[in-house]
Amino acid sequence: MTVGEWVRNTSVYRSVIRHGIAPTNRNRSLIIFENLFLHVHPVKVREKTLRFTHTFWLGGITLATTIILVATGILLMFYYHPSVPQAYRDMKELQYVVDNGVFLRNLHRWAAHLMVFSAFLHMLRVFYHRAYRPPRQFNWVVGVVLLLLTLLLSYTGYLLPWDQLAFWGVSVGTNMAKQAPLVGERVRFFLLGGNIVSENALLRFYVLHCVVLPVALLLLISVHIWRVRKDGGVQGPPDDERRTP
Repeated sequence: MTVGEWVRNTSVYRSVIRHGIAPTNRNRSLIIFENLFLHVHPVKVREKTLRFTHTFWLGGITLATTIILVATGILLMFYYHPSVPQAYRDMKELQYVVDNGVFLRNLHRWAAHLMVFSAFLHMLRVFYHRAYRPPRQFNWVVGVVLLLLTLLLSYTGYLLPWDQLAFWGVSVGTNMAKQAPLVGERVRFFLLGGNIVSENALLRFYVLHCVVLPVALLLLISVHIWRVRKDGGVQGPPDDERRTP
């Protein structure tokens, strides 16, 4: 018995590699189904869906920017205090005192802009390819909610620098929310923690931006990717409809 055969016969190896490496369709399917990191992918996909021009990787770009935002956001939390006027001082220290602070903050800001832009283009691509039709209608709704969460994350992060641009931007936005029928007053009071933009508003926007909305976003992203797998992969434009004169 060779060393390789002995290793393959050990209980440890068999507990990790449960189906061997035989190049059969059944083995390939079982490897995908029972692997923690691969099971989010469909077992089979159409070759054309792997082309760059099919999706322009807009969903992947949005996911990549989300990961960048989570990583840079955690690093920024080490230098930020959600209090008045310390929040503004922290922003100035990031700009003039902290090593690579300007790079870190700008990376977070531009990644946020790119996330909003790529998420919007991703929704347009999905709509153009009619991926909102059955059986993908549930995932379309999840995607719409994800886009709304992305916009809310961008908005709640607007107040955190506590400068004049942030102060008046949030003032205008919450006053617009106030005009909503029936619930407008309550929504504005909930966002601000009072009737004016104050330290209560800063704390609430900080909690929403760093805890509530990111947790909801990550959970729905997991559901979104899982539904793509369950629905048979990425949807593209039907070839028959394109060829119809």
